Amino acid sequence: MVYYIGIPFIYLLSLLPFPVLYFISWLIYGLLYYIVGYRKAVVMENLRNSFPQKSEQEIKAICKAYYRYLCDLFLETFKTLTISKEAMLAHCKMSPEAKAIFDKLAADKQSAILVLGHYGNWEWAGNTFSLTCNQQLYVIYHPIGNKNFDELMYKMRTRFGTKLISMKNTYKEMLGQKAELNVTAFIADQTPSSQNAYWTTFLNQDTPVFRGTETIAKKLDRPVVYMSIDKVKRGYYVMNAEMLCTNSTAMTEGEISELHTRRLEKDIIARPETWLWSHRRWKHKRS
Repeated sequence: MVYYIGIPFIYLLSLLPFPVLYFISWLIYGLLYYIVGYRKAVVMENLRNSFPQKSEQEIKAICKAYYRYLCDLFLETFKTLTISKEAMLAHCKMSPEAKAIFDKLAADKQSAILVLGHYGNWEWAGNTFSLTCNQQLYVIYHPIGNKNFDELMYKMRTRFGTKLISMKNTYKEMLGQKAELNVTAFIADQTPSSQNAYWTTFLNQDTPVFRGTETIAKKLDRPVVYMSIDKVKRGYYVMNAEMLCTNSTAMTEGEISELHTRRLEKDIIARPETWLWSHRRWKHKRS
């Protein structure tokens, strides 16, 4: 029932011009931060543990900036339902240097692994990649429990040609696509179980990292590219990329996981408010 009431409202939101959308975002920010306090304790704890050198005043300032950004991101995601290709590419661009990396991979007929975090507008990045690059983009995703909202997110994420792979079927589906020129995106800063994770220090904390990105890159002998989606100004992003390794099979155990974790950490330190701090990233402890 909630879904059928909410869908027309979501579509209406997606049709609004950006200035009106961001005015609504400010209203949601006031509600979320000052009244509801959505996961504020989690955000503040994560920030304090990640930046022990920062004062409480600095931590609170990052926290506020994060909630403003989170509200923008929430509405920008819904905008995907109706935004035109031209507007999508105007609001989220791929840098010439990043485009050159993927053009060379395509010219060499080489599929690749793309690794990124919940940093910047990762939802828009998939759209822009599919509109910009020659490779078929696959994104690993975890289906939402609510079937109706899962279908809505699926529609938004695949509207411009991106295809999705359910997390539980990742290796099997990638193996079946070996003959195709593609890039498969792993969002690698989610929280794995403690038993099979690669453990490292990330943002001053003992942190488990999914081994899947590294393991599959090695099994399929694919190069690994790191991507960051950097906010230029409100509603505008640029996608930057760098080659982490060209020969995955030559890398030592844990080396790829360490490389992409360090690279994401560098981005977060530079622009902390655009990372997903309300995620319970450190809920597991090392066995």
